[in-house]
Amino acid sequence: MSSQSPTKLRSPDNRLLWIVIAVAAAARLATLGLYPLMDTTEARYAEIARRMVELGDWVTPWIGHGEPFWGKPPLSFWMTAASFKIFGMSAFTARLPHWLCGCMTAWLIWTWLARRSEREAIYALAVITGSVLFYVAAGAVMTDMALALGTTLAMRGFWLALHGTPAERLREQYVMFLGIVIGMLSKGPIAVVLVCMPIAIWALAAGQIRRVLRQINWGRGIILVLALVAPWYAWAEWRTPGFLEYFLVGEHWHRFMTPGWSGDLYGHSHPFPRGSIWLFTVVTFLPWTLLVIVAATRWRHAVGPAAPEDRSLGAYLLIWALTPCLFFSAAGNLLWTYVLPGLPALAMLTALWLNRVPRRALPDRLLASGVACTALVFFSAVVSMNMAGWGDRKSTKALISDYELHRTDGEALVFLGRRPYSGAFYSEGQAEELCCEVTLQLRLMREPVFVAITADRLHQVPDALSSQFRFVSRRGNYQLFLASRSPP
Repeated sequence: MSSQSPTKLRSPDNRLLWIVIAVAAAARLATLGLYPLMDTTEARYAEIARRMVELGDWVTPWIGHGEPFWGKPPLSFWMTAASFKIFGMSAFTARLPHWLCGCMTAWLIWTWLARRSEREAIYALAVITGSVLFYVAAGAVMTDMALALGTTLAMRGFWLALHGTPAERLREQYVMFLGIVIGMLSKGPIAVVLVCMPIAIWALAAGQIRRVLRQINWGRGIILVLALVAPWYAWAEWRTPGFLEYFLVGEHWHRFMTPGWSGDLYGHSHPFPRGSIWLFTVVTFLPWTLLVIVAATRWRHAVGPAAPEDRSLGAYLLIWALTPCLFFSAAGNLLWTYVLPGLPALAMLTALWLNRVPRRALPDRLLASGVACTALVFFSAVVSMNMAGWGDRKSTKALISDYELHRTDGEALVFLGRRPYSGAFYSEGQAEELCCEVTLQLRLMREPVFVAITADRLHQVPDALSSQFRFVSRRGNYQLFLASRSPP
């Protein structure tokens, strides 16, 4: 089937899948505000965006007073901050732009494959919607969904720049480079690797290097990328010298290649055995890693041969899907989200194969079941989490609410020890951080305060000081006290 073959955009045969996908997407949207922003990642990035709005500084992300955040470029923070400016500050508005990025990524997949076959397109849409990592990330305050949007845009643009209609090819080149810009501003130079590495491997394997170099205007594209990306990187370095060294060397070398790297300024390393990224892929692509095996076993004799153009696109998608695994195989520090840029390719590759299964084999029902399962499990987890109070153990939102309820004379809230990011966000930056008991004792000589303290830290407080605490509430690992110079 030609990549330019016209197709209808909707078919009654796909009604079941459309309904299930729409319900799953709506359910994910509905859950965005049902649980608090979690420490550390979500609350940290939401707090950076909140401070961006508060300070009016859209160049340097700030993680604390006088402390720049050098860990990531600003695009994800810009999106969240813009949402805050338009809709106000809440967990829902913090997550909304990332849900929209997920929808845009799914739309790119749909429109790409719908040029060839509506059946392929709806199958790919179902697979990406039901993938557990994609479903969770499409609504989590992280930088990864913006990166996935950028890489998907770039990989689609490259393919259509070679295989689209003559009128589309120039436009799609610019789409490709725009995707690289989005990736560079959301995650950094890793976006260039995740785009150019699979393109180079495919071009070499397919014998298309000369065509790729001739048909893609790389010089103009590189100039466009630099023109849109370099000004922020240069401005960020000028505003806070040292950014480029930490970001390019620390975040892009030591984070991946140095197990137990201790130079992380904003968290801790995540050491795993090298090659663990392959296991991450198997897990994060659930439920399809199970259901596709079942389908392949059941329908192996019914699947027809692939057309030559399908084999070419399939090879491209396979290389794209495996690129994160290949690149991060040598990494000693990993996060499960590193798989995300390859999931759109896995979804499309699965759809190409399922499209060759006879409709009487009912792959539609298999896909609908998988999407419904993912959405139902996630929704049930959110409900159970709220009922069990699990959110209180990962966020201080409820603790801040207790403080707001009990304060009477404008008493301050202080965290003894490091203030969690959720404490900063939900207190709108008003919650303070006291390093030690001596500092707290000096503070109490001036005024009463509410003290938030972990159970472990509470055991270290001298009796003379803890005798001045009056218990207010317990939320997760934190306890809230009203403390004053004389026993309350």
